[in-house]
Amino acid sequence: MNIIDIISVPLGALLRLCYDILGNYALAIIVFTLLTKVILLPVSMWVQKNGIAMVKLTPEINRLKIKYYGDKDTIAEETQALYKREHYHPIASTIPMFVQLIMLIGVIGAVKNTMGGADTVLTNMPTDIGGLAYLMPIGAGVAALALGIAQNKLNPLQREQKKSEQWMTNGFSIAISLFLGAFVSLGVGIYWICSNLFSILQQALLNVMIRPSKYIDYEELAASKKELAEINDIDSKASPENKKREKADYKKFFSVANKHLVFYSEKSGFYKYYKDVIDYLLAKSNVIIHYVTNDPNDQIFKIAEQQPRIKPYYIGGNKLITLLMKMDADIVVMTCPDLNNYHLKRSYVRKDIEYIYMFHYPLSTHMVLQNAALNHYDTIFCVGEFQFDEIRAAERVYNLPEKKLIAAGYGQLEQLYKSYQKMDKTPREHKKILIAPSWQPDNILDSCIDSMIEELLGHGYEVVVRPHPEYVKRYKPRMDSIVARYAGREADGLKFELDFTSNNSIFDSDVLITDWSGTAYEFSFVTLKPAVFIDTKPKINNPEYTKLGIEPLEFSLRDQVGIRVDPKKMNGLAERLDLLMASESEYAEKILTIREKYISNFGKSGEVGARYILTQLKNKQNENKNANKKS
Repeated sequence: MNIIDIISVPLGALLRLCYDILGNYALAIIVFTLLTKVILLPVSMWVQKNGIAMVKLTPEINRLKIKYYGDKDTIAEETQALYKREHYHPIASTIPMFVQLIMLIGVIGAVKNTMGGADTVLTNMPTDIGGLAYLMPIGAGVAALALGIAQNKLNPLQREQKKSEQWMTNGFSIAISLFLGAFVSLGVGIYWICSNLFSILQQALLNVMIRPSKYIDYEELAASKKELAEINDIDSKASPENKKREKADYKKFFSVANKHLVFYSEKSGFYKYYKDVIDYLLAKSNVIIHYVTNDPNDQIFKIAEQQPRIKPYYIGGNKLITLLMKMDADIVVMTCPDLNNYHLKRSYVRKDIEYIYMFHYPLSTHMVLQNAALNHYDTIFCVGEFQFDEIRAAERVYNLPEKKLIAAGYGQLEQLYKSYQKMDKTPREHKKILIAPSWQPDNILDSCIDSMIEELLGHGYEVVVRPHPEYVKRYKPRMDSIVARYAGREADGLKFELDFTSNNSIFDSDVLITDWSGTAYEFSFVTLKPAVFIDTKPKINNPEYTKLGIEPLEFSLRDQVGIRVDPKKMNGLAERLDLLMASESEYAEKILTIREKYISNFGKSGEVGARYILTQLKNKQNENKNANKKS
C-alpha cells in the first residue's frame, strides 16, 4: 500500500458511507467535506492559536525592526530569539495549505475508487445538474475568491498582512481552484468548492471559540505599525534632486578624514539650540564644524555661505541610519533622545566617540522623555542642576554608569530674552491673552476651547489662539472646524494665529494660557509675566518616573509661575486673569528667583558648552599623540 492509498482508503470508506446513507453522490460529497472539517477541527484550532500568537508578537517584532533599522542580520537574530522565547512556530502558518493538499490527494483517490470518476458522478446526477460540470472552473474560482476575501477580514493572522501579501496568497489559491475545476473530476471539484465555503464558516466559528481580541492588544499593534511606517516613510517624499544631493553629501561626509566635531539636526528649527555654542566655537577657535541635517532647506546652508568653517550635509532619515553607524569623529552633539534605543545608533566604527545631548526644553528629564532615553549618551548639557538630581537618581535606580553632567544652561532662552529686550513694550489699550495649547491628547483645543473663549470675550481683551504647529499638521480638519465656529468674531477681539514664522506674538502677550506646553515657561522666564495652566491630562511618556522620587518641574512650577485652572470650571476665568495681571510685579520677582534657581549660566550657556567641547577635543588630541608615541 502506497502513501496515496493510506490517505485515500479511509477517506473512500467515509465517502462510501455517506453515499450509502444519502443515496446521492453530490449530497454525499458535501456531507463528506463537512465531516472532514469536523475531524480536522483540532488542527484548525491549533493553527488559530498559533496565528493569534504571531499577531500578539507583531508589536514587539515591529519595534525590533525600528530598534535595529537597517541591520537585517540583527533583526533576524532578535526575531528568532523572540520566537524561541515565546515558543512560536513560524512553520505553523503553512500547515493549512499542506493539510489541504494532502486532503486533496486523498479525495482524488477516494472519488476515483469509490465513485469511478467524473463520468460515474455525471451519470448518477440529473441531466441539468450534470451540465453544470462545465461551469466548475468558474465555481471553483469564485469559491476561492470568496474564501480569500473572508480570510482577509476574519483570519487573525491574514488580516494583519499587507494587501500585496494577502492577494499573493489569494491569487495562488484561486489559480489552484481554477485548475482543479477544469481538469479534475466533478466529484473532486464539488469537494473543493465546498471545502472553501465551509472554511469561511469554520473561521467564523474559530473566532468565537478562540477570540483574537482576548489575546491581542490591537491598540498597541496599531501604534507599532504607525511607528514603523513613520520610519519607512521618512524619505518617501524626497525629490529626485534631493536624493541626488543626499548621495553627493553622504560621499562628501565620508571623504573627510579626521573629523573632530559633528552636530546632528532633525530639521532647520533645531539650529537655535546649537546657535550659541556654535557662535562661540567660530569666534574663539579654529575648529571645523560638520553639521548633518535631515532638512534639505535647513537654514544652516545659508549660514555656511558666510561661515566657511561650517560644513553642512543634507542626509535624509534613512541614509542617516547608516551614516551614524559608520560615524568617525571625536564628538557628536545631538538633541535627539533615545540614541541606540531605536533606529539611530552609536557608531559601529569608533567606540570612543563622545556623544553629547542638548535639551530643547527647559524642564525635567524623567516624565516627558521615555525611560532610558539618555542612557546611551556620554555627556549631558543640563539646563540646570535640578537635572543633575534627576539623572543621578535614574542612574542609581537602574544601576547605570555615571554620565558627565555639565550645567550648560539653555541658550534658546537667552536668544528669546535678547529678542524680547528689543521689543516695543508700550502698554496696549486692550490686554492681550494668548491661548497656546500643546498638541497632546485632551489638550485645550479638544477639551475646553469653546467655554474658554466664551468666558474671555466681552471683557475688553484681545484674545489670540495660537495652536501648536503639530496640531494643525495632524488635525487640520479639527482645527478648521474650530476656526469656522468663530467666523465673524474678530470684532469681539478674537483672532486665530496660524502663521508660526515668528515668536514675537507670544512674548508681547500679557498672559499666556496653556495646558502642558513648555512655551509657558519660556514665556514666563523671558517676560517675567505669569501664565495660566489648564489642568488637562498630562502627557507621561515614562510611566516609571515616580521611581525616582522627584516631582517633575512640569508639576511643581505650575503653582509658582502662575495659576492652575480646572478645564471643567471656566466660570470666573476673566476675573482670575484680572487679579493675575494686577499682581504682575509680585510675579516678576518670584519668577526671576525661580529662573536663577533652575536655569544655569543664564547669558553664558554658549560659552560654557563650547569651552567644554574645546577642552574635550584638546584632551582627545593629546590622547592620540601619546598613543602614537607609545606605538
